[in-house]
Amino acid sequence: MLFPTSLAEAAEAIRLGRRRPTELLDSCLARIRRHDGAIRAWVLVDEEAARREAERMDVEAAAGRFRGPLHGIPLGIKDIIDVAGLPTEAGSPLRKGHRAACDAVAVAALRKAGAILVGKTVTVEFACFDPSPTRNPWDPALRRSPGGSSSGSAAALAMEMCLGALGTQTGGSLVRPASYCGIAACKPTYGRVDRTGVVPVSYQFDHVGPMARKVGDLAILLAVLPAAEDFGPPRPAALPPGADPPVRPRLGLVADFFLSGADRAVRTVVERAVNQLAGEADVVQVKPTADFEAIQEVHTIVMAVEAAAYHRGQFAAHRQSYGPLIAELLAAGLAVSGVELADNLARLRDFRRRLPRMLEGCDALVMPATDTTAPETMATTGPKRFQAPWSCAGLPVVSLPCGLAEDGMPVALQLVGRHHDDERLLRIAAWCEERLAFAARPALLGEPPGSGAGGGR
Repeated sequence: MLFPTSLAEAAEAIRLGRRRPTELLDSCLARIRRHDGAIRAWVLVDEEAARREAERMDVEAAAGRFRGPLHGIPLGIKDIIDVAGLPTEAGSPLRKGHRAACDAVAVAALRKAGAILVGKTVTVEFACFDPSPTRNPWDPALRRSPGGSSSGSAAALAMEMCLGALGTQTGGSLVRPASYCGIAACKPTYGRVDRTGVVPVSYQFDHVGPMARKVGDLAILLAVLPAAEDFGPPRPAALPPGADPPVRPRLGLVADFFLSGADRAVRTVVERAVNQLAGEADVVQVKPTADFEAIQEVHTIVMAVEAAAYHRGQFAAHRQSYGPLIAELLAAGLAVSGVELADNLARLRDFRRRLPRMLEGCDALVMPATDTTAPETMATTGPKRFQAPWSCAGLPVVSLPCGLAEDGMPVALQLVGRHHDDERLLRIAAWCEERLAFAARPALLGEPPGSGAGGGR
């Protein structure tokens, strides 16, 4: 039986009685057993509990009872997000054996909607910078980074080990691994997904978001995830994936900093994809209304201070147990003066005030998701330059693969929308995805990588 091309397809097959939740779970577990020794996407696979749930859901589905839109869908959860009874170790020896007493708010919502939680996916240490052991499935030699910090979720999805996952982003930790691993991800509007039960990095910048193989699947996942209590005005009711697409969307191409700052291989694929979209969309050049270069330092300083505030007691007592990159970040944060922090928070407020003006007259902004393809080393998870500005702004972002570069690695577009307009942005991204028709898969799955639109070698 062929593996479903999307979460949406699998959910429909379960509802129509064409596939049982146990069959779907077995397919995912078979891929984990076959490939995860090399890919190392999972910290823990809770096979026994997942199978019990799938068997119960088989019975419910046969009786025409469905818990929600995710009934029987296997998902992975990044290991900084609590799942009741399972460890939340956050990639750190300091949390070895720490077990969650209850589900994170987002996880509880996924359970209620019928998801089967396969287990915990690998994260970079405390979701910061020290690379995880996870390998990029697109590199047959397994020497390239999958990105971070949601490395395990991205790699598991690329290898069809689950049909959706939760990740987080403080700088670029949803968008970058999604881009490097050829999957889709959504960094929602800041506060759109409740962070209760998630190990924090930075109050100002932390986002929880869905990851999947298709944009429509992101919309299904986001629709069941609850917002933080102080999120702001009520969000509009979610529309089904693909509903009410714009007749001819107006896309603002951000060439300065982004397209101009990408290497030739990425730029070639992105320009080809944008030219393809321009056949049915209005693509206009958009100039920055804020300083993307200056905000990099602001992001680093504010993140360092807020991370240090969370870790300071443990860091003082167990500094030697922290990885070198997060130790450097925390030490830098502890050295920031109150005056310096106040200055950077003022710069952040100014950036947030200026940036939304770029969307005037556009349905969405479009640009490369990363400046290069996946790094040819495991010593880094890649730079956050192209993603951090949007984490600072809190605007919603969708990353979707748009082709393969000459090195055979995926390249992605990131689309940026207005605050609180996540569902509309997802519809625009789905419109783009349909036209780009990226269908390549990692060679490690047993087939040679194909070519999506604009994605040939």
